[in-house]
Amino acid sequence: MTRDSTRPDRASRRKFILSAGALGVGALAGCSGGGNETTEPQQEANVDDDEQETVDQETSTPTEESSSQDTSALTADGSSTVYPIANDASRLWNGNPPADDQEYWGPGQYDIDTDMHLADYWASKYGYEPTETRAVPPFGTQIALSHSGTGVEAVINERVDIGDASSTAESILGEDNDELDNIVDHVVGVDGQPIVVSREIYDAGVTQITGDQLRDIYMKEITNWSELGGPDKEIYAVGRAEDSGTDTAFRANLYGDPDAPIEPDTRKGQNQQVKTLIEQNDNAIAYIALAFVEPDGVTPPIALDLDGTVYEYGKNLGAKEYPLNRDLHMYTYGGTSEKEAAFLNMILSDFGQTNFVEPQNYFKLPEARREEERAKLPDQV
Repeated sequence: MTRDSTRPDRASRRKFILSAGALGVGALAGCSGGGNETTEPQQEANVDDDEQETVDQETSTPTEESSSQDTSALTADGSSTVYPIANDASRLWNGNPPADDQEYWGPGQYDIDTDMHLADYWASKYGYEPTETRAVPPFGTQIALSHSGTGVEAVINERVDIGDASSTAESILGEDNDELDNIVDHVVGVDGQPIVVSREIYDAGVTQITGDQLRDIYMKEITNWSELGGPDKEIYAVGRAEDSGTDTAFRANLYGDPDAPIEPDTRKGQNQQVKTLIEQNDNAIAYIALAFVEPDGVTPPIALDLDGTVYEYGKNLGAKEYPLNRDLHMYTYGGTSEKEAAFLNMILSDFGQTNFVEPQNYFKLPEARREEERAKLPDQV
């Protein structure tokens, strides 16, 4: 799918570094959580056309005058579950390592035959000129961290290029929302969403519960660990913020309704904050993304018996039948631009799945499904 050519260029609707091109955002390599807006460039005074043409020819990347490609920074915001994937991809993209850097790129390992730098290679598939310079990609990337609802709202309002979400846009916006026709859903991985408890609870013997017991915990019908064979301690049930994709998926999958009225003792906006609470308390339970599980550390996962089938971390959380499975989404609006496609194509490649999805303990997309997702991208040059 390609972007509607009748829609105004989004670059004209935001403030971007245009005079510096990719070089202006190259200094952002390794940065992740900053703001999504850049400042207006300072314009040179009294520079005639011949002088400007000379400057353009001497820069390592095309400027707005010499190329129709959008070299402003690609921006993303949203889910803390999807954030580790997008952030790792962003850092490596901004680093633009050369082909012989086996630690970070090394294309020969993934049936990729090229001598180009990493970002140069993926961007060139959509018409971008290579910079041939480490830490200077054809365009930079900036990834922010918030919630799924925020990410979907931001991409619809065109504050960012990509909205990250760990639940569907339908569950966030409502199935009758007209904007659903304008966004493109790019699934980049799968999360098994395990249940974790405090280390003290796990070590006391609570290593498995049933789906009914989990429902009762979050409905305040089971309130003490002794009711589950654990110590005589009150249960401290930690939930995610109501606009987070993790919370929406948990309620939709466990209770059959994304708006089910559960009663956690506290809610936190990000997986990182949930993990901290589990570590700081000796009586907690939480639903969390796979990327934040530490089996031998502060967030040990427990098995979940659902209708007679036991689902365990490291064994079968990736099974299609596991009801807490959910896709991880990166939404674009009004089609998918070449800039967005270059970044997404990298994540959907075998290289991207191995380096950005699998290290987070998420499940890689099967090859057939990856090809389905890549078919949503514009044609390559």
